[in-house]
Amino acid sequence: MFTLLNKDQPPIENANLYGSHPFYLIIENSGRSHGLLFLNSNAMDVILQPSPAITFRTIGGVFDIYFFLGPTPTDVIKQYSEIIGKPFLPPYWSLGFHLCRYGYGTLEKTKEIWNRTIAAGIPFDTQWNDLDYMDKNNDFTYNPKTFKELPQFVNEIHSRGMHYIPLIDAGISGSEKHGTYLPYDEGMKEDIFIKDGATDQPFVGKTWNFVSTVWPDFTNPKTQNYYFHMMSNMHDSFAYDGAWIDMNEPSNFYDGHKNGCPKSKLDYPKYVPNVVGDILATKTLCMNAKHYLGLHYDLHNTYGTSQAIATNYALTNIRRKRPFIISRSTWVGHGHYAGHWTGDVYSSWHDLKMSIPAILLMNFYQIPMVGADICGFNGNTTAALCNRWMQLGAFYPFSRNHNSDDTIEQDPVAMGDLVIKSSKRALTIRYWLLPYLYTLLFRAHKFGETVARPLFFEYSNDSATYDIDTQFLWGSSLMIIPVLEENKTKVSAYLPHGVWYNFYTKESVFALGKYYTMNAPLDTIPLMIRGGSILPVQKPADTTTSSRKNNFELLITLDHVKKAKGELYWDDGDSLDSLEKEQFVWSVFTIENNTLSAAKAMKSSFNEKMILGEIQIWGITSNISRVSLNNHEIQFKYDSKENCLNISNLQIDLRENFLLSWEYTDFEQHDDSNK
Repeated sequence: MFTLLNKDQPPIENANLYGSHPFYLIIENSGRSHGLLFLNSNAMDVILQPSPAITFRTIGGVFDIYFFLGPTPTDVIKQYSEIIGKPFLPPYWSLGFHLCRYGYGTLEKTKEIWNRTIAAGIPFDTQWNDLDYMDKNNDFTYNPKTFKELPQFVNEIHSRGMHYIPLIDAGISGSEKHGTYLPYDEGMKEDIFIKDGATDQPFVGKTWNFVSTVWPDFTNPKTQNYYFHMMSNMHDSFAYDGAWIDMNEPSNFYDGHKNGCPKSKLDYPKYVPNVVGDILATKTLCMNAKHYLGLHYDLHNTYGTSQAIATNYALTNIRRKRPFIISRSTWVGHGHYAGHWTGDVYSSWHDLKMSIPAILLMNFYQIPMVGADICGFNGNTTAALCNRWMQLGAFYPFSRNHNSDDTIEQDPVAMGDLVIKSSKRALTIRYWLLPYLYTLLFRAHKFGETVARPLFFEYSNDSATYDIDTQFLWGSSLMIIPVLEENKTKVSAYLPHGVWYNFYTKESVFALGKYYTMNAPLDTIPLMIRGGSILPVQKPADTTTSSRKNNFELLITLDHVKKAKGELYWDDGDSLDSLEKEQFVWSVFTIENNTLSAAKAMKSSFNEKMILGEIQIWGITSNISRVSLNNHEIQFKYDSKENCLNISNLQIDLRENFLLSWEYTDFEQHDDSNK
């Protein structure tokens, strides 16, 4: 049984958690897939029967049922995206590494950790602050004592080509003296707070605010403008770059009111789904609370996404750049407006492992910008755990280290030399691969494809892949094989049928669809590249701002018939309308008959320099006699031990089409020094 009612609940099995997505994807033994969306926002149980049947048992509301006929898993997800909306295209800087902690306590401590992370040479793009930056834990403020110079610090962050994101909780303090707290005064004036079902006054509960909390009603048309003004005022104070929205299930420290909820059929219906706490209002609002569009009973699960929509609108109009929002609560269609982090996970090997299926599921739901708190949020991590988690976290689409105030410091530098070394190595690989990741996110935005995906998405006819949740793919080409157990330096990984290349050694194996044992030293996460891939990459730097100034490279891995394909999408990384104005480059690369061709997928223009400086082709098993670029012979290096052709010192304009071809020699030996 699965229960859907959004709840502030640290992730555990068999509990209703932060999001509700009444959607399933089935893959049959034949390899054919279909999906179903049971579109209903009320609390429900979803029950799997012993026979091939499924029951959706909801407590009310309207429901629409959509069938998606596939026949492949990818087809199902793309069809699903046509109904619920495709994901937003994130700003490029958000693909970098993010660092946060609840409990920095002061600006000085925030700066100390920011500085030591930079000094360690760890690739790093965005600094975050949890609620301890606020004045009295109140939204849209900052503490005038402990964070007095926050505006100057944000400017310093920007001067380094980096970014800053603060927390914005869903609830607003309801107890500040009139005239001292604009968000409450203005909300009361505009009458935009959720109302108590019995009194028609603002519903009062309690979260982190010192005395009481009220909640904006995001279904009220006036709330969008209210939220824009509150966020705009805060941006005038310190020029933040994105928003972290939290406690938006919505969470409440009471079960409804301080003294509970009225004994009504809304709060105590005849059938109560299998919710944690056994009552619907556990850690949230009473179900008889009133929104502009109806009762909380019907709208509860939509609240977090409604906040994301308002936040998206505000950021878009404040910055006039792409909005970047990470939200805890999610609902159907959420990924069109915001990303997600998986909540208050525990610092445990179990939760490290469980983060993989959590991230894959969010990709099914059209929320590809997703990640777990690296090294865990609740409880003290260890150097061994954090070491392996930083490696895996470098391959979450959204990569952020974050933990609670009652735990040890766990930023990479705090965890010691091994974690620093592993973090630098894994994140440097991530930054090298960012053009590929960005292209995957573009394809998610345009076509509804997944970014992080399970193996069965690519190998739906291989039943051995169906239950694998300890390794995953970026797109179709890169396999990530994390170490998920303590004191292990080898992993067993399933390689589907075909050619696979070791990312580190370039060694290839023609896999037969079976498990292989791989070395996994303490500072290394095993990675495999699928034969037949062309990955656009870029020489990495310590920030995405600096990386984007470097030359591109193509990493090519030939399949068993010496073919490969791939693509690159590129724009300025932050404009709202790059696609609409056709200000981008979208190149399709193919290899066939010993020729690499680059051609534009769509007519477009782009003014920034894009230089391809190097091409590596793995899997060439015969000596090379000649390489030509657009029919002009060029220098090259062929390594017969690694079976690698390397062409460097190129100055190819990636905004233009090109052809690169090579010829083989008949001689067994080949002298690289003459080329």
